[in-house]
Amino acid sequence: MRWILGAIALLLAGIALQLGLLVFAMYALLGVIFMSRYLAKQWIECLKVDRSVNRSTAEIGDKVAVAVDIENRSAIPVPWLLLEDALPEEALTLRPPRLKLEGRRMGLLQVGGKARKSLLYQLNFAMRGYYQIGPLLLETGDLFGLHRRFKIVSEPKYVLVYPKVIPLIGYDLTSRRPIGEIRMSHRLFEDPTRLAGVREYQRGDSFNRIHWKATARTGKLHSRVYDASCVAGMTLVLDFHREMYPARGEPHRSELAITTVASLANAICQMGQQVGFISNGRDAAERIREEGHRQEFRTRDAAKVGFGELAENTRLRPIVIETRRGPERFQQIREQLARLELTDGLSFSELVAETSSRLPRDATVVAVLGDVTTETAITLGNLRRSGFAVTAIVVLFTNEGLPSDESSMRFRDADGMLDKIGRLVAEGVDVRHIDNEQAISQLCSRQLIGR
Repeated sequence: MRWILGAIALLLAGIALQLGLLVFAMYALLGVIFMSRYLAKQWIECLKVDRSVNRSTAEIGDKVAVAVDIENRSAIPVPWLLLEDALPEEALTLRPPRLKLEGRRMGLLQVGGKARKSLLYQLNFAMRGYYQIGPLLLETGDLFGLHRRFKIVSEPKYVLVYPKVIPLIGYDLTSRRPIGEIRMSHRLFEDPTRLAGVREYQRGDSFNRIHWKATARTGKLHSRVYDASCVAGMTLVLDFHREMYPARGEPHRSELAITTVASLANAICQMGQQVGFISNGRDAAERIREEGHRQEFRTRDAAKVGFGELAENTRLRPIVIETRRGPERFQQIREQLARLELTDGLSFSELVAETSSRLPRDATVVAVLGDVTTETAITLGNLRRSGFAVTAIVVLFTNEGLPSDESSMRFRDADGMLDKIGRLVAEGVDVRHIDNEQAISQLCSRQLIGR
């Protein structure tokens, strides 16, 4: 705009002073400016972009091929076109990276009239997640550099990378474990299919309890005594609040918690028992729907902001997958775990208060924790005193502050974690710990503190 105003001012001055050469030069400059604006707009508008991804779901370590096709629908050639396919910057720059790029997602092309060009690259997924591929940022302009146009085109594609699932070995039916059937120590519920014995009739016993054979044999009323109901299956409660996962151990600590939940859910479903999932994390798909992306910009920086990620999330609605039986339940939990991100919203105690009414009493509550606060310990203790079978699994550190699969690595009491676990033990909560993926496979036959 300043170029146009300056040229018009000089043109008017040349006309007033009858400076023919200056008038001619300003006419030529204004013609070039308006022509460059027109051509830049035509070039950016005549481009059609299609993106294809060879798969929408993947496992950790898989590669996905991405092809971006650019078609010039006009007969006018585009002399230069700078394009950049958007990928999650955090996933690329994190150490170690969650996403590895093979090939080039940026290119400088010349597209002839009615011609097509392609941009090809591959993505190697090193960690689970819900990855957005695209949209594509286009930049073009006139040959003099007087005017440039930027545009975001092509709807993004999404790839869901499932978390790792580790088989649980050393499963002992007689061991104290967070899965399988365990006898409840209280008698809030009785199982009428489990006859524990017979006793003399007591005032208040219902008639359907009367054992008529024993009554006829002894001549006195006798009542059946039923065994206490058993707990089968589990409800997995994952604390995914950002404050519980210090940056020093990320992303290893949170990923280890995700792997733990996925492995337990898989084991439960294979046993044919009920399983459910509750978390205060945020759903990446929901976050992407809320943010969206803008379509056209006048500067490159503004265009990049259009598909940037919000730094903070204050989600106050928990993620809940009801505790049920069925082979499809594990797949639902695994997909949700793949999309789960750390949150700045609900704390663990607020999560339990919000969802306690939806926790079934006939399933063990297994809390997977990145850290243990006094408030967390009291919350789990209150659940246990309310009649729930409660187990806590705490993600610990090795001596270098990061999980390791090497047996030579010894556990270090990072941040006084043993004292924090002691709070859970004082509340009567069954406690187990993991510090690497190898420990997950032994999770059902190990305890941090025997009782």
